Amino acid sequence: MDRMIFLAMTGARETMLAQAGVSHNLANANTIGFKASLQQAQTLDVEGPGHPARAYSMGLDRLADLTPGSLQTTGRELDIAIEGEGWIAVQAPDGGEGYTRAGDLRVDPLGRLTNGAGHPVMGEGGPIALPPFEKLEIGGDGTVTIQPLGQPANALATIERIRLVNPDPATLRRGEDGLVRPEPGTVAPPDAAVRLRTGVLEGSNVNTVGALVDMIQLSRQFELQVKMMTAAEEADRASSQLLRMS
Repeated sequence: MDRMIFLAMTGARETMLAQAGVSHNLANANTIGFKASLQQAQTLDVEGPGHPARAYSMGLDRLADLTPGSLQTTGRELDIAIEGEGWIAVQAPDGGEGYTRAGDLRVDPLGRLTNGAGHPVMGEGGPIALPPFEKLEIGGDGTVTIQPLGQPANALATIERIRLVNPDPATLRRGEDGLVRPEPGTVAPPDAAVRLRTGVLEGSNVNTVGALVDMIQLSRQFELQVKMMTAAEEADRASSQLLRMS
């Protein structure tokens, strides 16, 4: 009997976690560059003496749907989007390097080029810092060019080049901060083939209709697993009564 309860209990736990993941996806359906998390679980055998026939459910950690979202034309000079495959390198909150498709760039009060989430954009020499400028342009290869403050329109200066990378998607995992990262201890090399479009933003890749269908299916799965636990309890109670009668 405990085999049935063990499997139903762990299945219900993973279903609840999957529901939380789908809810998080729905909440970010309009977030620039957001990549939906994928909910998957696998069955594993319980190891140890006395448990050869037991199994439990275990969710797979931090899988994400890395397909591109739809492009939205904004015309804003600091909005950029990756054309095709690739990522924009930014500095993660832990000081390491993370990758994002969110190109809603801005200049913070310290002169740093950041995205809308506040992550500093990485250049070839680290986070990009800009001097006061009157005009800023970002080239298709990520080159950042400014017209310095008080200088004539033809006095352009190239400041940095945004680090654009294209690592193997199989090596990437998404963190809780929404950034994707390569395998620990590795950094993706710059890829000159990655190109940018300016005046365009990439939206979220969350399919809201599909997410709602997933939510309904997960609710039904949870109800089924609760029924399994109830059935196991009733069967156990009936067995106990038979033993007392004998």
